[in-house]
Amino acid sequence: MHSKLRLALKSGALALALALPAAAGAQTPAVPGTPAPAAAASPDKVVARAEGVTVTEGDIALAAEDPALSLPGMSDAQKRDVLVAYVVDLKLGAKAAAAAKVGEGAEFARKMAYFRDKLLLDEYLDREVKKAVTPEAARKLYDETVKTMTPEPEVRARHILVEQEDEAKKAQARVKGGESFEKVAEELSKDPGSKGEGGDLGFFAKDRMVAPFAEAAFKLDPGQVSDPVKTQFGWHVIKVEEKRVKPIPPFEEMKDQVDQYLTRKAQQDLVLKLRQNAKIERLDQPKPEDKPAEPKKP
Repeated sequence: MHSKLRLALKSGALALALALPAAAGAQTPAVPGTPAPAAAASPDKVVARAEGVTVTEGDIALAAEDPALSLPGMSDAQKRDVLVAYVVDLKLGAKAAAAAKVGEGAEFARKMAYFRDKLLLDEYLDREVKKAVTPEAARKLYDETVKTMTPEPEVRARHILVEQEDEAKKAQARVKGGESFEKVAEELSKDPGSKGEGGDLGFFAKDRMVAPFAEAAFKLDPGQVSDPVKTQFGWHVIKVEEKRVKPIPPFEEMKDQVDQYLTRKAQQDLVLKLRQNAKIERLDQPKPEDKPAEPKKP
């Protein structure tokens, strides 16, 4: 549903894919008579000590942001216990590693430099994204996208799918004779996806169905039943229930996808700008003048 808006967000001037989840947190308004929420603990507050190492609230907050430490299904108290234990183990392990001189040497220094660069870039991207992903930018993108969309007709139809034409004609005759289309579909249809719903396919656009089926369905008026229609799936008897112009999804419904698009676009724009403004030399590839000349064709 709403595939038109999703496609529009991905196409034309908005060709970047939606990928990263947007972080949108809504604050719950205070209710009169309820206690105010507890103030956030200082990141420097020590919550655990072990063998000369300390664990702070800031350490726990960083661990909680680590995707590798996702803890679904746990209560907040259980998560905190796990995180505190993890950071204690991490600090003890790091202290032991330092004593064993694991952190010395060129290879470890290269790894430290790599992860420092990665962390710096991540933090820089996050900072720049916050400037780009604003309520005003999201609403503007949504409004501009909606303007490019053309009204798309849809029908809501039911069908009865059978293997042979004579079976389809018998099903059609029963419906024309006054039997409920839903009842006949539940009894005869070979389509497992709609059989239990009385053959109901819901609303669909013309390009969502195979051509012969779509052509027949969109020619019918609401309440009409088609003659048997052949497709690669078998023979269909179709009944159109409703026709409408596909509604445009409201901004509130699409906001997460719009934010995701703005996030990815801001990140890519920044990286491309850095790349374009830099002189980049590939020293691992031969220069054009060093490449061997191609032999001349006779």
